[in-house]
Amino acid sequence: MADSGLLIVISGFSGSGKGTIMKELIRRYPEKYALSISATTRQPREGEQDGREYFFKTKEEFLSMIEHNELLEHAQYVGNYYGTPKAYVQQQLQAHKHVILEIEIQGALKIKEQFPQTLLLFVTPPSAEILKERLTGRGTETEEVIHSRLSRAVEEADGCEVYDYLVVNDELDEAVENVHEIICSEQQRMRHNLDSIETIKNDLKQFVKGDLS
Repeated sequence: MADSGLLIVISGFSGSGKGTIMKELIRRYPEKYALSISATTRQPREGEQDGREYFFKTKEEFLSMIEHNELLEHAQYVGNYYGTPKAYVQQQLQAHKHVILEIEIQGALKIKEQFPQTLLLFVTPPSAEILKERLTGRGTETEEVIHSRLSRAVEEADGCEVYDYLVVNDELDEAVENVHEIICSEQQRMRHNLDSIETIKNDLKQFVKGDLS
């Protein structure tokens, strides 16, 4: 009965593996999920392509998107702008796909305010020590940026209790299936199926009246 797409926000500490979890969900269940591609003013990392990982924008282009109300949400993080373009999200939801957004807490709360039925998931490694090891092991960030991300994680840890579910990413395969099961379960919640229930109610009334065979 629940065939409409859900809007899902996945957040987490930088280095928690949330991006890897999302990509694996898309790979395993391409018919069920669509990944929302964010716009950002940060520079591409090695191997990233415009329109695949992000829509890479200049600051002027990004500010123009804000001015023309083309973003569901936007925020500034570690010196760069990030935002969620509206058009793609709306198109995928209408196609009955679950749309996954990877955004930080500020943006998640803005989305939840506009769309109260949004499912919020927060991804964390098993410990702070493992988080630090993952950030250092990337080899793509300066010590200053790593320190900035760890400082940001302290702030995020104080706000993550507003999320619906906590996902501990210790072993990737287990984390991916955990997220998939959470989403499948959420889709069956009554609040996502009110239209279907209303249809059944109306049909039952017609049966009682003898108008349907």
